[in-house]
Amino acid sequence: MTISESQESTATTAPGTGSRAAGVALMFGSGLSNQVGAAVAALAFPVIGPTGVVAIRQWVAAAALLSAGRPRLRSFTAAQWRPVLGLAVVFATMNLALYTAIERIGLGLAVTLEFLGPLTVALIGSRRRTDLVCALAAAAAVVELTAPQPSTDYLGIGLALLSAVCWGCYILLNRTVGRRLPGLGGLAASAAVSGLVYVPVGALVLWNHPPTAGALGCALAAGVLSSAVPFLSDLLALRRVPAHYFGIFMSVNPVLAALVGTVVLDQHLDGASWLAVGVIVTANAVVGATSRTAGG
Repeated sequence: MTISESQESTATTAPGTGSRAAGVALMFGSGLSNQVGAAVAALAFPVIGPTGVVAIRQWVAAAALLSAGRPRLRSFTAAQWRPVLGLAVVFATMNLALYTAIERIGLGLAVTLEFLGPLTVALIGSRRRTDLVCALAAAAAVVELTAPQPSTDYLGIGLALLSAVCWGCYILLNRTVGRRLPGLGGLAASAAVSGLVYVPVGALVLWNHPPTAGALGCALAAGVLSSAVPFLSDLLALRRVPAHYFGIFMSVNPVLAALVGTVVLDQHLDGASWLAVGVIVTANAVVGATSRTAGG
């Protein structure tokens, strides 16, 4: 999720070569892989918890991005390191908040609330009437999703919203990193720092909660499915479709998350929740499309 967003935010155009259909297939595969990875990660929660899974995922992401980006860390200036370190903190916090939210409130609801982050960033400063309508519709959908009930997990909802805030900050910081460090060097450095931060954290968690072979396999699979596969798929997709199509297509992720949560984790949303998910997905897509049309 985060890797695909960074690719979309730094890309401006897509070459005219290649198949548009192949690009759509790659984008769909990226989103599906991301959500299946999150669901597989949840299977390891009972053994090593969200923190242990996130630590392993961060290590996998760092290895994948360092291999692809090959940043020259010794050449970074202080002005370049500042946003890189900020991005690393946001990256680590976002994934931990999201995975803990998934454990508490389910995959579909957690991912849907997280998508308020990019929606908010897209709406900031907008004065278009269409965007105002989308903002109000999304707000109403959030009210429906978080309506107080005897079983409402407010901490889980709060963590999902924290993940949304982190995603918004991630987008803004990534733009700064992209300006100061062209290419993948800045993102790779951020992933490396985040992975280093999780070394003592992950070591402590895994020492106190020794992973079984199954839990370790799930955590590693989550790292590959939610980091390495989307990263490669997004790079290939952006060669075939315009970047703004990529951003709009990302809006389907909450639907994929809800479907995967139902099939893999047996987490079922009621009809009203499905409608709210649809409203938030539509708001994201419409805002993304109109912002490009208006030159935003």
